[in-house]
Amino acid sequence: MDHPIIENQHLVPTWLTPLGQPTVSRLLAWEQAQADALLADVFGYHAVQLGWPALEALRCNRMPHRWQAHAEFEWPGIAKGLTAPNEAPAAARAPHVCLDSRAWPWQADSLDLVVLPHTLEQSADPHACLREVERVLIPEGQVLITGLNPFSFWGVQHARPFRSKSSGGPSLIAYPRLRDWLRLLGFEVQVSRFGGWSPAMGSERWMQRLQWMDTVGERWGPIFGGVYLLMATKRVPGGRLLPARPWRTVRSPAAATVPVARSDTSIGQPLAKKDAFDPR
Repeated sequence: MDHPIIENQHLVPTWLTPLGQPTVSRLLAWEQAQADALLADVFGYHAVQLGWPALEALRCNRMPHRWQAHAEFEWPGIAKGLTAPNEAPAAARAPHVCLDSRAWPWQADSLDLVVLPHTLEQSADPHACLREVERVLIPEGQVLITGLNPFSFWGVQHARPFRSKSSGGPSLIAYPRLRDWLRLLGFEVQVSRFGGWSPAMGSERWMQRLQWMDTVGERWGPIFGGVYLLMATKRVPGGRLLPARPWRTVRSPAAATVPVARSDTSIGQPLAKKDAFDPR
């Protein structure tokens, strides 16, 4: 890459350290390009990005109210007014709001757009976080989610340092599982993209040599990309109430049954003279 976004290894976020600086540069550049292209024409009034402030996902969006929020896993550095030695400078900027990813401060049906860059991977309860996103989004509101693919070179490289630790690190969520979660919450996935098929190397020279794997992987194995992106829309089924009075006055088109007298029976017919009984 001619102009890497992250040029110093000390600027790599802590949770992305296993990937190395060259891979993180490509990861950030790919997600920034996708966000600029997908969110530029998303209209509304209120948009929120929760997590990874180095990614300015809302910079091309034209909504009047755009907020950068920090979740609970980013609080320690914010509370002290400082950042860790290996945090990016963008993280040093004060966020607009700090919140718990499992309990959002906005009321229901109040946001038009939510961006979650690798937020579900670091959240203590990703299911609760998604439920909060579904609650605060208006009908037809949109959410953009990015995450590392566990079934990729990047996913394997990222999970390797955390296997020996009891506390563990970020829990990567597979792409099919995240689609199922979104569908259960009533979202319709409209955009799905993958990127980054070359192995995560610590040398920029080796990353450039293996760049041909991106072309091959995009054509023959797109689902094995190192990072995936999902953009979904909240669908709310609509209905129409019928007025009670017109519904009751509607008559059935079937013809009403009318009793018909039978002619083959003697009931109701006068007796003939020969059949009359004379008591004398």
